[in-house]
Amino acid sequence: MSTNPVQVADPILEPATKPQLQVFSTCPSSLVTPDHYRERVINAARWSEQADCAGTLIYTDNTLVDPWMVAQIVVGNTTKLSPLVAVQPVYMHPYSAAKMVATLAFVFERRVFLNMVAGGFKNDLAALNDPTPHDSRYERLIEYTNIIRNLLEQRAVTFSGRFYQVNALSLNPRVPPELFPGILVSGSSEAGMAAACAMGAIAVKYPEPPSQCPAAPPHSSVPCGVRIGIVARPAEDAAWQAAYERFPEDRKGQLTRQLATKVSDSSWHKRLSEIGGSAQGAYWLHPFENYQTNCPYLVGSYESVAAELKRYIAAGYLTYILDIPYAEEEFQHTARCFELARQGAAE
Repeated sequence: MSTNPVQVADPILEPATKPQLQVFSTCPSSLVTPDHYRERVINAARWSEQADCAGTLIYTDNTLVDPWMVAQIVVGNTTKLSPLVAVQPVYMHPYSAAKMVATLAFVFERRVFLNMVAGGFKNDLAALNDPTPHDSRYERLIEYTNIIRNLLEQRAVTFSGRFYQVNALSLNPRVPPELFPGILVSGSSEAGMAAACAMGAIAVKYPEPPSQCPAAPPHSSVPCGVRIGIVARPAEDAAWQAAYERFPEDRKGQLTRQLATKVSDSSWHKRLSEIGGSAQGAYWLHPFENYQTNCPYLVGSYESVAAELKRYIAAGYLTYILDIPYAEEEFQHTARCFELARQGAAE
């Protein structure tokens, strides 16, 4: 069977009649001593599962451990939490990625989500001898994801595209339909949004302030999500105190962020840098500006954070990827905000 890589494919993750809000956490990524790192991964995964998260994002780049190995730690120490594995095409062939999905489904009977990564830091890509332009990387990602889809859905796949070719390729073990992977991809650029549409993926953005989001789904045909952190407490002052204690000002981090902005061609990275100090209210970019995290934060009382989440929900963002958990109690505070936001959205 021959597949045209530029055709729009049916989604792997079929949208429900009434889309439901889903929340993912993020797995710790900074490398410390091996024993301590594994312990942090296990603790964060168990906290996430207890908080009823759909899954946990596992990063990938040239400086980190292999995300598929971390995914095995996650599924081996939880009962239902799904790894959301970042997949960068320059690191492995699509057949290898599909084999990982199939193996985890077979061994653990666990569904995996895939966060399809088109880019990264230009220096990382250059070190791997990958000069592919920004928009072309999304074209490659569409081909890559189509091969994974077809391997999971068919007995034998023949595919001829600009970047990949396979001939009568088959995959074992087979994956039952209920364990087919959900697909997410960055939707912060036009190329990313087009790829999300072509792949049937959830388009994830690093969002602008909620006040700047239109009160309607930005792309009715594409399910959307956002990547944010949350620091919330019953009282406003307590939330901001906790936020500044966790993310103190760091001049070295600020300089590193400036350098990172120069070497990244990611649309979201440049856009957040432009917003910078103009952000107001609960929307907080201080951790991003000090190179302590890579996403905006919402900070404040339960009610004020919930009000901002309600705006995101009204704008059509139903998938949320939270930042790396600081402590187990943070899930309790965050859950209260989402509970109030859901109630407000329903009303």
